[in-house]
Amino acid sequence: MANQYDRAFKEQAVQLVLTQQKSGAQVARELGIPSKTLYAWVAAYKADPVEPFVGSGHLKAEDQALRDLQRRIRDLEEENAILKKAMRIFTNDRK
Repeated sequence: MANQYDRAFKEQAVQLVLTQQKSGAQVARELGIPSKTLYAWVAAYKADPVEPFVGSGHLKAEDQALRDLQRRIRDLEEENAILKKAMRIFTNDRK
C-alpha cells in the first residue's frame, strides 16, 4: 500500500526544493520519499500554488462547482424531457 502524506508535509517538501540550493532527488532522499513523488508535488504546486494538494477523491472548489452545475443541467434537461412527454400525452387525450 502506498504511503499517504499530509498536506503540511507535502508543502514543506516542496518549499525545500524551491527555496534551497538542493536538487529534488537530494531532498527526496533526505525525507525518505520517492523522487518521482516529490517532483509530482512540485509540479502540482507550480500549477496551482493556492490549492495544490486537494487530496484523493476530492476536487478543487471550482471543479466541484462545475461538476455540480453540470449535474443540475442534466437533471433539468431530464425533467424538461419528461414534461414534454407528459404534455404530448395530455394533448393527445383531449383530441
